[in-house]
Amino acid sequence: MWEYSDIVKEHYKNPKNVGSIENADAIGEAGALACGDALKLYLKIKDGIITDAKFQTFGCGSAVASSSILTEMVIGKTVEEAKKITNKEIAEKLGGLPPEKMHCSVMGHEALEDALKNFEGGDDKTQTAVKSKDKIICNCFSITEKAIRDAIENHGAKTVKDITDLTYAGGACGRCRGNIQTIINTYNMETKNTKEELNNVQFILKVNSVIEKNIAPELTKDCGGIELINIEGKNVYVRLTGTCKGCRNSHLTLKNFVQAQLQEHVDSEITVTEVE
Repeated sequence: MWEYSDIVKEHYKNPKNVGSIENADAIGEAGALACGDALKLYLKIKDGIITDAKFQTFGCGSAVASSSILTEMVIGKTVEEAKKITNKEIAEKLGGLPPEKMHCSVMGHEALEDALKNFEGGDDKTQTAVKSKDKIICNCFSITEKAIRDAIENHGAKTVKDITDLTYAGGACGRCRGNIQTIINTYNMETKNTKEELNNVQFILKVNSVIEKNIAPELTKDCGGIELINIEGKNVYVRLTGTCKGCRNSHLTLKNFVQAQLQEHVDSEITVTEVE
């Protein structure tokens, strides 16, 4: 049995701002009646400020509670402030939701996004671009790729089941599960590449720092110098300058001092090679 906070129970038993707004300035929809959950959100906006909000929803208690508290959250906010509201904030305002019911806060967030986009309008090209960015992955529950990535990035979803628990995506006909797995795989690859890039940058910065702070000052004492030319993996290529250049003991300087310093302070597997 799922545990609900007192706030969820209150908004379910006594929902706020139920109904519609005649001549609403913005209307947003999310979910699908055929699949059990649907929300229609109405907004009244004056001078860029949301002055009233009402909702009509069909769904479980969590859907009603999420919709109810969302209307309270947006009233009094500017359109720009409302844009920054996330489904995570909706759930937090309710004192938390069971993982299996997080999709209700997602539905509220998507209805709000839809309403604000409709309010701002735009030409057909703009609307097409917006729709392409919010590609529907799960047609049964109208769950977008953005919502799925949000579940991965902000809620720690790692598997298709996690996504289904958080958003409902893949919980009906199941045809979208392959696409959901592809999104998970793509995100994991992007994250891996980003980490590798950061690690490479950090490695280069550290090598450069040791050369500047530990190695160059010692070589300068004998009127010598060193320049970092390139780094490939753990192979560091340098150019010796001044008296160090062409010195018959330059190979000893490289191996016994330069390489030793880098191995001690950066990575024990570094090798140093002199280039002209």
